[in-house]
Amino acid sequence: MKRFKLRIPVPAGKLETVIDDPESDRRGLLLVAHPHPLHGGSMDNKVVTTLAKAANEAGWVSVRPNFRGVGMSDGAFDAGIGETDDLLAVARFVEASYPGLPWALAGFSFGAFVQHRLRQQLDARRLILVAPAVTMYEFDPVPADTVVIYGDADELIPPSAIQLWAEQQHLTQKVIPQAGHFFHGKLKELKQAFMEACPC
Repeated sequence: MKRFKLRIPVPAGKLETVIDDPESDRRGLLLVAHPHPLHGGSMDNKVVTTLAKAANEAGWVSVRPNFRGVGMSDGAFDAGIGETDDLLAVARFVEASYPGLPWALAGFSFGAFVQHRLRQQLDARRLILVAPAVTMYEFDPVPADTVVIYGDADELIPPSAIQLWAEQQHLTQKVIPQAGHFFHGKLKELKQAFMEACPC
């Protein structure tokens, strides 16, 4: 496993990004988007790192940017609009080094909102939305093979709202019993659900 720490040029300036590359038998690229930047979200969030590690174990290259204004990333919070543009720039930059590998997109909470917007511009084998903030942001329809993962004890986004949103689009749902929004004590179950959802 090789780790690269980069500052990738994007519309906001440069985004701090960590790429973990299994180096051999690469199967794809996973772009992971972290939760809300103004509420402590970063690429080091434990949900984000859990998803990245799971993908690495399955032979996927994981890409974890810090959104604008977080850590060493330039710019300021833009409610998901500029963040989408930034992630598209990150994806284009990264894929130049890994031609031909398919993308999978995963986003947690606010990151799920950004990734569902990015999916409209970037072809991906799978979109995985973890605890998507459907009551905080206006989500557009997503591809039919999108997978939604959430806890039935989510204290920030009502599980019933996530369920309804997913059911309206006939999406696959993976519900983790007794898991809250941040999956405290439930990362093992989250990892398993992600591995089942990912084309990894």
